Amino acid sequence: MSQAIIFDMDGTLFQTDTILELALEDTFEHLRSMDKWNTMTPIEKYREIMGVPLPKVWETLLPNHSNEERDYTDAFFLKRLLENISIGRGALYPNVKEVFSYLKGNNYSIYIASNGLTEYLRAIASYYNLDNWVTEMFSIQQIDSLNKSELVHSIIKKYGITNGAVVGDRLSDINAAKENGLIAVGCNFDFAREDELAHADLVIDDLIEIKAILSKSTLSSLNNKKIHPKVTNGMNT
Repeated sequence: MSQAIIFDMDGTLFQTDTILELALEDTFEHLRSMDKWNTMTPIEKYREIMGVPLPKVWETLLPNHSNEERDYTDAFFLKRLLENISIGRGALYPNVKEVFSYLKGNNYSIYIASNGLTEYLRAIASYYNLDNWVTEMFSIQQIDSLNKSELVHSIIKKYGITNGAVVGDRLSDINAAKENGLIAVGCNFDFAREDELAHADLVIDDLIEIKAILSKSTLSSLNNKKIHPKVTNGMNT
């Protein structure tokens, strides 16, 4: 029986907001210097759509720009993100490495399925030595449809996963779990939304809670139960 936990990256393992605003501000300042943008940096709009693939991001933030301009902006943004990661401006969420050590020690395979680009994921994994625990990382770039459910399905198929969970903060993560017969663990972190978390099987406020959940139950037993999201901070999720 192959048991696995598939984690999202941004807003789940990596505190993207620690470098996001810096990179986004740099990017739009660059656009302003080229007379390609003349208003405030749309940080709040980005936060609303956080978690979607980057091509969708630029379609939303730059609706009146050409595809070439969006591609240029995407490359500049990625460069700034990588630079910020390389000098340590980012951060993992609390207890990531402790949870990873627990999972590996209890024979769970760990994967990452992210809407982030491959180069970006590699930079994070390299800086924080995540390869010590993670079997493989998967980027949405590997799926033509840019559909996270299909990305998760590709992991299941490649590794013969029979019992598993997807841990993430957005609806795309929750749907990816449910559409593949896995447990959906919603993270009530920075970019999470109440209406999206309401669809998860379980909701956690800290990754360390995964240890408590798995110390009491196996993934197969959880999958066979009717799981109801807990009440979090007075919010029925």
